[in-house]
Amino acid sequence: MKTKQAVNPYMPSWEYVPDAEPHVVGDRVYVYGSHDIFNGLNFCLGDYVCWSAPVDDLGNWRYEGCIYKREQDPAAPRIRLTNGLAAPDMVQGPDGRFYLYYFMGGTKMISVAVCDEPAGKYEFYGYVKYSDGIAIGKKNEPFQFDPGIFMDDDGKLYLYTGFALAGNPILLDGSKPTEHGPMCFELDPSDMLTVLNGPSYIGVAGEKESISTPYEGHSFLEASSMRKFNGTYYFIYSTMNSHELCYATSDSPVKGFQYGGILVSNGDVGLEGVPDVKHARCNTGNTHGSIIELNGKYFVFYHRHSNRKQSSRQAMAEEIRFEDGKFYQAEMTSCGLNGGPLEGKGSYPSYIACNLYGKKGTRFLSMIKHPKKGCPYLTQDGKDRESGPDQYIANMCDGALAGFKYFDLSETKEISVTIKGHAEGTLYVRTSENGEAIAEISISPSKELREFSSDIHVSGNKEALFFVFEGKGSFDFISFTLK
Repeated sequence: MKTKQAVNPYMPSWEYVPDAEPHVVGDRVYVYGSHDIFNGLNFCLGDYVCWSAPVDDLGNWRYEGCIYKREQDPAAPRIRLTNGLAAPDMVQGPDGRFYLYYFMGGTKMISVAVCDEPAGKYEFYGYVKYSDGIAIGKKNEPFQFDPGIFMDDDGKLYLYTGFALAGNPILLDGSKPTEHGPMCFELDPSDMLTVLNGPSYIGVAGEKESISTPYEGHSFLEASSMRKFNGTYYFIYSTMNSHELCYATSDSPVKGFQYGGILVSNGDVGLEGVPDVKHARCNTGNTHGSIIELNGKYFVFYHRHSNRKQSSRQAMAEEIRFEDGKFYQAEMTSCGLNGGPLEGKGSYPSYIACNLYGKKGTRFLSMIKHPKKGCPYLTQDGKDRESGPDQYIANMCDGALAGFKYFDLSETKEISVTIKGHAEGTLYVRTSENGEAIAEISISPSKELREFSSDIHVSGNKEALFFVFEGKGSFDFISFTLK
């Protein structure tokens, strides 16, 4: 039973959980991911946490707590900054227990932790290993990274790993990247650790192999994840473009995968009018995620970027069209898991913006903050925390656009914004990026939070709202209210 509207990001705005692997256990969806620190110097600096929601109430997420600490792994390097806990995945074993497969920087291995509950306190279990006891990653194979774990209907257990970017020597740490796409290992389900077969390659092309094939421009980089729908295997991965998740299909979990298409881009690259990252609808960076089916609908999970750099990533999800075995690229929205447009009444925080850019457009982010000048951006006050004031959009300056999708505005008569800053001008509200204004809100300087309002002239039941500022100075955009 739905008790809350769902927005993106679907976790609280102070939570930074990228690389989401969603799994249904009983009547709840559990999300396993990495854990960034707000304004962190690198990715994945936090311990693993878990969030869950009822399958029929996807706006009502519950914090399950810290489920595993980095120091529990016996191989944990002393230095955390360059050796964080990277993207995990979870599977329930034949013994009924829950197994968390993960990679930690500095180890070159795939580690496993185990728990009697899907979101309890996991304990270190072991390393994925060959029958001779040597851990995978220690026999000169390509770099083990981003494990995806999958148990088939027949009880066979498969692990997918790999990383293809040769230009990241710090992460590779002396290992070689994969040139032939993701690696597959069949594991022994009796101990969940021992390799029975592999490594083998499943047919998802590497960059060189992709030339003159359907994979060209969308070759494998990282973020392996396997799903099975209606008897077909769907391998989900991040491409060398990094900002997009793509998929490939096969009738076998170990071979013959054919390119399927783009699932989602964290800049909407690939949708109409968005040909490349220079035209992205928000700043882009890496992404990682997967797909689940709930009550006959399909949802793709991914992450976005905030704070003008790549290491403050947040969990996002969208409903995705699935017809005749094919997925069609999902659009970034503010109402991802809601099952429809948000209500045209009530207050909404500005951080649920799905489009955000200035006059100079957007960029693919790095680990170094990009300059503020001319660019609105998502941020929070203070340091990383687990409660407290929420995110907001900073530096709304001349030409800045913040877009929100979608709302039922059929009965909405008034719109107001809560802001603060040294700005003077007009905030135009539109239902398309370059359309006619449906409201004009006059803005004046204010050192404290202040509300400005206007009548609104639109009546659609699925409308976008684009706020575009024209004027001098800049302001912090905190929230808006529909009446």
